[in-house]
Amino acid sequence: MYKLMIVDDSNIIRNRIERSLKNLSVEIVATASNGEQALQMFKEHKPELITMNLTTPEMDGLECIQRIREISADTSILVVSALSDRQTGLKALQYGARGFHLQTIH
Repeated sequence: MYKLMIVDDSNIIRNRIERSLKNLSVEIVATASNGEQALQMFKEHKPELITMNLTTPEMDGLECIQRIREISADTSILVVSALSDRQTGLKALQYGARGFHLQTIH
């Protein structure tokens, strides 16, 4: 079972991701609503997978990805964001994300 951390400033989105992954082989070890909290939770729980929103308060997702990469190159980070511009997605990949998923709002 993989250890997962969900990072999103929206409680609704965090819950939606949690429900979507409920039947998969993942254990949600932490959730965070901002980049500072995510970095602290990362150090404490050492998740193998992270879903990361880019527009989090206190420290944005891109900076958080960079800071996590300074600690661990092995953690898989999937960006889940409503930001649809190509440059942002490419920048996230350059900073160390392993994938980019466009989040649709219903």
